[in-house]
Amino acid sequence: MLHRGGSMLLSSIWRKFTRRVGPIRTLCSHSEMKDFLDYLDSLKNYEKSGVPRGAGTDSEDGFDLGRMRRLMERFGNPHSKFKAVHIAGTKGKGSTAAFISNILRAEGYSVGCYTSPHILTLRERILLGRSGHPVSAKLLNDLFCRIKPDLDQAIKEENGCISHFEVFTTMAFLLFADENVDFAVIEAGLGGARDATNIISSTGLAASVITTVGEEHLAALGGSLETIAIAKAGIIKQGRPMVLGGPFVPHIEHIIRDKAVAMDSPVVSAQDTGNRCTMKSFSILNGRPCQICDIVIQVVKDLKMSCKLLDVKLQMLGDHQLQNASTATCVALCLRNLGWSVSDESIRSGLEHTYLLGRSQFLTSEEAEALGLTGATVLLDGAHTKDSGKALMNTIRMAFPKAQLVFVVAMASDKDHVAFAREILSGVHVDTVLLTEAAIAGAVTRTTPTSLLRDSWIKASDELGIGIVHDGMAEYSELLKEQPIGSERNLGDGKTILATESSLKGCLRTANKILSRRGNEKGVIVFTGSLHIAASVLKHLQ
Repeated sequence: MLHRGGSMLLSSIWRKFTRRVGPIRTLCSHSEMKDFLDYLDSLKNYEKSGVPRGAGTDSEDGFDLGRMRRLMERFGNPHSKFKAVHIAGTKGKGSTAAFISNILRAEGYSVGCYTSPHILTLRERILLGRSGHPVSAKLLNDLFCRIKPDLDQAIKEENGCISHFEVFTTMAFLLFADENVDFAVIEAGLGGARDATNIISSTGLAASVITTVGEEHLAALGGSLETIAIAKAGIIKQGRPMVLGGPFVPHIEHIIRDKAVAMDSPVVSAQDTGNRCTMKSFSILNGRPCQICDIVIQVVKDLKMSCKLLDVKLQMLGDHQLQNASTATCVALCLRNLGWSVSDESIRSGLEHTYLLGRSQFLTSEEAEALGLTGATVLLDGAHTKDSGKALMNTIRMAFPKAQLVFVVAMASDKDHVAFAREILSGVHVDTVLLTEAAIAGAVTRTTPTSLLRDSWIKASDELGIGIVHDGMAEYSELLKEQPIGSERNLGDGKTILATESSLKGCLRTANKILSRRGNEKGVIVFTGSLHIAASVLKHLQ
């Protein structure tokens, strides 16, 4: 439970927060990797174009894993040279991967981590060694030059069907093998069964993880929650332990557990009744907001594992991040049970030192000022589904229960826009929503036009019975006119203001104009709807 005053504490001390670990910098110059990036851009990229119907299912419509196996064989099967933790799930994969990687690094292991998407540079998808830094441009370039002739030949033999993701996954596995990592923590790109990462065999797998099962990528994964669960359960391997995050709908959990039984795979669940994960309060750690939590894991049965961590200071905020931390802890205990050294101290340290761009990321006061939002609290969060929208609003409700809220939203075309809008609008009173567009994976083909987003938000507000004033109404133009002194807090008469802007700069101008009308309280401005809008803000700061 959240201690009384916890949210007030965070709201008050956040105003004093002016420090962050290191300034935002460009992680690499694209000119350093121009030939490599041009090569990748010449390949089929489903992040840009969208995933075909049924592509992630274990069917004739699914991706061809045989192509990936042939590619691995050409390069000496690098994925057989390290132990892998393989993670699938609708939400929480990236955060869980980061938690697990940092736990293992804290124990002293050399770790490779492969995730997607990235925020500022493609290099973020491959983290290497004990430092956990993104792979260097030089290392990527050197590897590309070394393998390009073989890649060219493979692409020719496969009739040009090898994708951007398959090539980059191959490069990640080659780097992990070259660097002789102890563990590779690998996030599945789509589903699990037919994902390019699912070439990992049972002998190379330390543990598989399924974080959650939701309706994202519904068409690509068979059209139902059940087919999505089947696709994700495809990463379970013969005799290797499987960790469940959750919570899951009972019949969906049965599907996954039935697959585990068929594969003789022992199951550890972060939702087991003996486990206790509790959020207690908010505080500040090294200049960043954090939540103080207890994480107590007690797995008896065949896997005798236990861990009692009190007052863990998580920089990743929200109940969903506590769930991800609990899942990562269960993975660490599985590895301990299998004979690897993983101390409780390393688990605590790894959890406490995990921090990701674009996930519950607060900007410094200097960065907010650079955006023209002086005095405002600025939050970046890549939430883009119904569940992640709900998690975001739970965090905001606890941290800023009475703040003036302005949302800047950009979304991909294949998301449930109405469901996301409904979660945001029903969480707490939202003063203003600014809808804009952000390039998805560097392209506009999957970007949702602001006009369609506005229709979705109007529909959600009608369903919830929430009064709105949008920029298609005469009333909206009156709002931005000069108002009599003392009328600032009546701006919109309690209705939610809904507006569209063609660019991030336009959003910043409008947000600043609206916030300046609110008196001394600048409020909280949240950039959300995709990781790509968060990336746009960070790039703007550069």
